[in-house]
Amino acid sequence: MGTVVKTLEDVLRQGKFGKGFSPTNLRNFRKFYLSYAPSIQQTASAKSLGEVFPIQQTASAESLGDASQKGQMASAKFKLSWSHYQVLMRIENVNARSFYEIEAADQQWSVEQLRRQYQSSLYERLALSRDKTEVMRLANEGQVIRNPRDLLKNPLILEFLGVDEKSAYTESDLETAIISKLQSFLLELGKGFLFEARQKRFTYDEQHFFVDLVFYNRLLQCYVLIDIKTDDLKHQDIGQMQMYVNYYDRNVKQDFEKPTIGILLCKEKNDSVVQMTLPENANIYASEYNLYLPDKDLLQQKLREWADEFEAGSV
Repeated sequence: MGTVVKTLEDVLRQGKFGKGFSPTNLRNFRKFYLSYAPSIQQTASAKSLGEVFPIQQTASAESLGDASQKGQMASAKFKLSWSHYQVLMRIENVNARSFYEIEAADQQWSVEQLRRQYQSSLYERLALSRDKTEVMRLANEGQVIRNPRDLLKNPLILEFLGVDEKSAYTESDLETAIISKLQSFLLELGKGFLFEARQKRFTYDEQHFFVDLVFYNRLLQCYVLIDIKTDDLKHQDIGQMQMYVNYYDRNVKQDFEKPTIGILLCKEKNDSVVQMTLPENANIYASEYNLYLPDKDLLQQKLREWADEFEAGSV
């Protein structure tokens, strides 16, 4: 392969195609084609490949999306910059690659944000909380928010806070760190979140209560209350959140808005305690948090095992 690439480099440099044909670039062009061949070939069926994917213009264009607008690329599929596609084309899982491409375009992620979401295994974390139909929807449509469960991912990855997991820290420490990195935290929460308040106070029966973090989700049109727990989740914590949600539903929520969502962000959750404490239709959820990037290989293995179990159960 090395000899072929070097020969091709020499030939292209002698021709009319211009600059930009280093061995590294040529390998990247090949990798891009192998990753996106079906899309390129589909467009090429109506036009010559030279019109669809001109080598000189692709090598020099800052963005494949810009190239499309300038007439340098016939297909409107490629909406991201070349730097984005250099990240995407190295994702071997086709469904995961499609998901990240859709979300990067839809959410206007920078290259650094795309790289961080991939490193934090966003696709695997979302997929593991869904059934097989919804997993395929992730690959075809990205993350679509239709109900409260669509907002959830488990765990939330908070490595950007810079909190050492082995050090002693309080709920207030974690809350302060989140506020100081609010933009990154909103990115991790997902689509449609707007920040309203920290330690939001309300008074009921002459007692003062404080909600750690109050958000609003414009897609679901509802308040989202988050309480932080650095210890194991207890049934008293769940009952307290139920009271917060009830107060917002009865005293804050407007008639046109959807029911309030409560999220308990905890170091370790106990699904049995949550299920036993809450009624089946409760709009309260527990989600773990990690202060470090997850083991991507481990999550991918879990996703494969989950898919195998699903297939076995559907036979």
